[in-house]
Amino acid sequence: MRNVAMVAALLAAMPLAAQEPTPAPAPAPTLEKPGMAPATEEQKPVAKAKAPAVPAKANSDSGKVVEEIIARVNNEIITRSEYDKALATADEEVRQDCGAKCTPEQLQAALEDRKKNTLRDLIDQSLLAQRGKDMGISVETDVVKQLDQVRIGNKLGSLDELEKAVTSQGLNWEDFKNNIRNHILTQKVVSQEVGSHISIGESDALKYYDEHKAGFVRPEQVALREIIVNTEGKKDAELPDLKKKAETALKRVKDGEDFGEIAKRLSDGSTKDQGGYIGTFKRGELAKQLEDTVFKMKRNELTEVLETKQGYLVMQVLEHYDEGEQSFDKVKNEIMDKLYNEKLEPAAREYLKTLREQSYVVIKPGFAELAGGGNSEIQEVSATPEASKKKKAHKKYILFGKKTSA
Repeated sequence: MRNVAMVAALLAAMPLAAQEPTPAPAPAPTLEKPGMAPATEEQKPVAKAKAPAVPAKANSDSGKVVEEIIARVNNEIITRSEYDKALATADEEVRQDCGAKCTPEQLQAALEDRKKNTLRDLIDQSLLAQRGKDMGISVETDVVKQLDQVRIGNKLGSLDELEKAVTSQGLNWEDFKNNIRNHILTQKVVSQEVGSHISIGESDALKYYDEHKAGFVRPEQVALREIIVNTEGKKDAELPDLKKKAETALKRVKDGEDFGEIAKRLSDGSTKDQGGYIGTFKRGELAKQLEDTVFKMKRNELTEVLETKQGYLVMQVLEHYDEGEQSFDKVKNEIMDKLYNEKLEPAAREYLKTLREQSYVVIKPGFAELAGGGNSEIQEVSATPEASKKKKAHKKYILFGKKTSA
């Protein structure tokens, strides 16, 4: 069974997408794609787990402080232990991404850059999640869908089994779900508040194409979308109905409905939220039978319903790139997505700056530079008579890290 804890790190790494362009390869739950050629041990991705932040347990001596607050974001806090865990995860992710591609100097520079932005990112995530709640955005249905995709990807029979698998790895189930919830919530906030105000014209894309034609010289490739009806763990008696579901999806696309929309509604695959998009493949990267099929197909052509180990599969060739320089028509959407994302990042940063100015953000002295600034610094407070009357088992926080007793 794959490591289910990887989803937390993957979610944290995903970009703040505010529209639904044809996705470039990006971190996503590492699920086996139907029909893909088996990877060698050297090719298999290794996903590092990002453990959700879990508050430290209270010291047996209830008079001792067990947590240190380094930032307050409105009514929420960020503790030193959460920050330390985020730093450790960032270190692991950088080393994984760099691999053998980076020189020691490049690796060190990347580590320093991630370390510098870790606290700022924690504060930004908190601001966006709070904003989403203020906007009344509900993501519970999306959370259930995401959990189910993780379950399917790890070949587990139920969400109860997924919960057991998560907790068996020392993770807190509620924190695990909350990481997913906050990620989806922040994505929707950025989409509504930032992405909806960004537009890219075809003339901008054509200008970029004319200036970067050398970058569009490529080997023969196909970009694929999928609709998968999962059959894993299903009884034989259920298979006819499941195949009929796949056949219905295929017919609806043939009758003129958008493949991406049908994938979102009917597909059981982890790619459904991306309209079924699974990526661009060169020859040799797919199972031979599937490769022989899709490389004969033209743009927007569909396969029939294919039977795979994972389920019933329908594929669409979103684009077929011939070897050599690609025409503008074939790469226009790719260019517009790239230009959109280039505008999204600074716009999102400006939006977050505004959120900070409208929020109550206070930082512990010594952390302000790492946090990207705040309204003020946290001030040290001493124990009060009221604090000494609190229940012994009640957890206490300190602002400067100095241990005190009630």
